[in-house]
Amino acid sequence: MSLLEIKDLRVAYRDVDAVRGVDLTLAPGETLGVAGESGSGKSTVAMSVLRLLPKSAKVTGEIRLDGEDVTTMRWGQLRAVRWAKASVVFQGAMHALNPVRTIGDQIAEPIRLHDPSATDVDGRVAELLESVDLPPSRAGAYPHELSGGQKQRVMIAMALACRPRLIIADEPTTALDVIVQAQVLDLLTRLVAEHGLGLIMISHDLSVLAATCARIAVMYRGEIVEEGPSAEVMRSPRHEHTRALAAAFPTVGDPAARFAPATTTPLPPEPDTPPAPDVLLAAENLRVSFRDRRGARIDAVAGVDLQVRRNEIVALVGQSGSGKTTLARTLLGLQKPTSGVVRYDGEPVPASGAALKAYRRHVQLVLQDPASALNPRHTVYEAVAEGPRIHRMPGDERQIVTEALEAAELRPAEHFLHRLPHELSGGQRQRVVIAGALALRPGVLVADEPVASLDASVRGEILGLLLRLRRELGLAGLVITHDLGLAWNIADRVAVMYRGELVEVGTVEEVLLDPEHEYTRSLLAALPGGTTRASLPS
Repeated sequence: MSLLEIKDLRVAYRDVDAVRGVDLTLAPGETLGVAGESGSGKSTVAMSVLRLLPKSAKVTGEIRLDGEDVTTMRWGQLRAVRWAKASVVFQGAMHALNPVRTIGDQIAEPIRLHDPSATDVDGRVAELLESVDLPPSRAGAYPHELSGGQKQRVMIAMALACRPRLIIADEPTTALDVIVQAQVLDLLTRLVAEHGLGLIMISHDLSVLAATCARIAVMYRGEIVEEGPSAEVMRSPRHEHTRALAAAFPTVGDPAARFAPATTTPLPPEPDTPPAPDVLLAAENLRVSFRDRRGARIDAVAGVDLQVRRNEIVALVGQSGSGKTTLARTLLGLQKPTSGVVRYDGEPVPASGAALKAYRRHVQLVLQDPASALNPRHTVYEAVAEGPRIHRMPGDERQIVTEALEAAELRPAEHFLHRLPHELSGGQRQRVVIAGALALRPGVLVADEPVASLDASVRGEILGLLLRLRRELGLAGLVITHDLGLAWNIADRVAVMYRGELVEVGTVEEVLLDPEHEYTRSLLAALPGGTTRASLPS
């Protein structure tokens, strides 16, 4: 008998059909990946299994869990099923955990709720922590004392607390760096094998699903458009949307993906000559130190030398906590270095005052999350005009804003000037953030994970925009990322950061195809889709 059987599932929110006629089956011990972009209906299908949808959702069809129809269960019966028969690993462990309760208490909560007479709950909590490779001594820790990967492991331990037969993991590796992502995926694979669990994993990254799940179902506009064995779906995708998802996350080493993000707008050809050798932005023996609670010194940036030349994109890669963001903040003049110097166009960056303000106009930041970067009450015009007003740029303000929006490929600009952020798509919001930076006519863009919060199809468009800005406007770029595929896609050079130091710097081909440092090799080994050693055209 199937562990889970979904027949003709339909979910509607008022007049919007979020899910349309979905059929899925899952046997005990089987793994199924559900892929799709935001709004495709994949999370709605998953949450409907335990009736976790809002009251406004109208659900029809059958959802049989261990032969019982979840849609007709009474509340008491449904409460017994949740956690005990099926549980959910929610997306974003940072927000799913209670910040004022210890992780031990939170893991113990479902055990005490479902079995009030349970004895030795603390022993069970210790056992669960060990099963997800966390020391039992961490039971007394609070969420803020854990790393992102450790918090995700706690969420998995909570899901296992009542020994369920089915686990639903909703984007369990979102926002995790490549090494922690590999650890979480290996952990899920091991737990499924050891306990004979059924696993449904939701993601927009096909390579992540292929690394963990035996089968993949691809959703598009509320329907399953393709389903089959993972290797077959990855190797020979039949549906156009599946092909688009696969193209959005290129394989490192694939010559076809070099300087070729998945974009609908043709890219200008790559120049025959390499970028000009003159350095625009440079860090020289840069060191940034902090003190921990005990007063011990921590070098977040430890003697870094980095150069960004005119008309080139440098990818700064490394794990969370490696010092990438601290280095970027120091280059932007937002963090004072402990020692060393930052130079722009050969001149040291001023430490304060009007000169520092003038420098910041030339080196602009593009933030990771456009939703939080934009004021929800400001129109697009106000958002883009803010920088030129602060820096009192000469010229017609409306023309400056219009030109910036056009450069960011929001055309015609007049259609966007009076819109508010909530009236834009995720990709359009990110373009507004980029337009705000372009309005100041900078020489360097520092982009902090510029596509991490975007859908697969939008990701390619934004990467294509960054390449066009480099080629057409001569902009230099420093892209901070833990995504090596992104570096392969658009960067000229790669700088690998580890524990505050740059352990390897060179051309993309040198660093990613023939790495010298052990840490770089570990990053490449952790990629869910692997790499290809195919030689590049000369």
